[in-house]
Amino acid sequence: MSNRETSLLYSALGGEGWIPRAGALHDERDTIWSDFGVSSECGRLRSVVMRRPGPEIETVTDVKSALWIDLPDPVRAREQHDALAGIYTSCGVQVSYVADTSQARPNLYFMRDTFAMTPEGAILARPASGNRAGEERIAAWTLASLGIPIVLSIHGHGTFEGADLMIVNDDLALIAQGRRTNEAGARQVENLLREIGYGQIVRVILPEDCMHLDCILSLPDRDLALLDAARTPPVLSETLRHHGFRMLAAPDETEARRGMSVNLVALEPGLVVMPAHNPATRRLLEEAGVTCLEVDISELMKGGGAVHCMTGVILRDAV
Repeated sequence: MSNRETSLLYSALGGEGWIPRAGALHDERDTIWSDFGVSSECGRLRSVVMRRPGPEIETVTDVKSALWIDLPDPVRAREQHDALAGIYTSCGVQVSYVADTSQARPNLYFMRDTFAMTPEGAILARPASGNRAGEERIAAWTLASLGIPIVLSIHGHGTFEGADLMIVNDDLALIAQGRRTNEAGARQVENLLREIGYGQIVRVILPEDCMHLDCILSLPDRDLALLDAARTPPVLSETLRHHGFRMLAAPDETEARRGMSVNLVALEPGLVVMPAHNPATRRLLEEAGVTCLEVDISELMKGGGAVHCMTGVILRDAV
C-alpha cells in the first residue's frame, strides 16, 4: 500500500484531515439547515408552508371519495387561501408553498396533516386513509427543498397525521390517538419525543366523531386553552389544568363543529387568526384578552378543515 493510500485510510478513520462534527442537529440551523423548530403552540409564528389548492380540487366529483363535506368553488377557494396567506405575510410570517405536482391529492392543502414540527425537526406523517396516501412523499420533498430536517418518518403499520400532535411547552406534549393516528404511529412519535427530552407525553384517545386533536383544542395564549368541551376527554382538560391553563369552553356547539371555531392559529401569544362567522367564540376569546383576526375560508372548510389544518408550521419563537 502506498503512502498516499495509507494517508487516505487514516484520514477516513479519524486521522489527519478528519474534522469531528461538533454540536447537535439543532445547532446546525442557519448553516446546514434552514431555521426551524416549535416548542409551543403560541410562540411568535415565523414561517409556514402551505399548499394553494391547485387543479387537483377541480377533478373531484364524489365528495365522499375525497373525504370532503361538499364541493368547493375552486376560484373562491383559492381567493380565500390567498387571504389567509395574506394575513400571515402582513404579520411578518414567511409563507412557502408546495410546488405544483401531478401527484397532488385534493386534500393536500391541509398541510398540517402531512407533518408535525418538533424542536429538533419534522415528523413526516403517514396518513391513515388510502385516499390520501402519497401526500407524505410530497411533504418530504417540500421539507427537503426548504432545508428542514426530517427526524422521523412514520413507518411499518403506523399511521400518524400532524394535526394529532401539540407541543405545549418544553416539557409537555399531547399525542392524540384515533382514526387518523393509530397506536403504532403514536408510539413512534412518543419514542422520538422522549429521546429528545420530553418529560411528560400524554396520550389523548379521541372520540369517534373527532378527526384530529386540533378539532377540539387550541392554545391561543401562554396559559389559555380553548376546548370543544363536549368532545374533550377528561385526561386532556385535567392535564392542561395541572399545567396552569385557564379553560375556555367553546360557547356554541354549532360554531365548534360546523364553524370549526376551535381550529385557529396563534400568531403570537394572545393574537390569533380564526375562521370567520363564529361571533360567540370570538367574543369569548376577546373577553379573555385575545385579539382575533378573522378570515373567511368557508369554501376551503368544505374539505373538512380550517385555519390550523391548512398551516404547516416550520418555525415559532420560544415563549
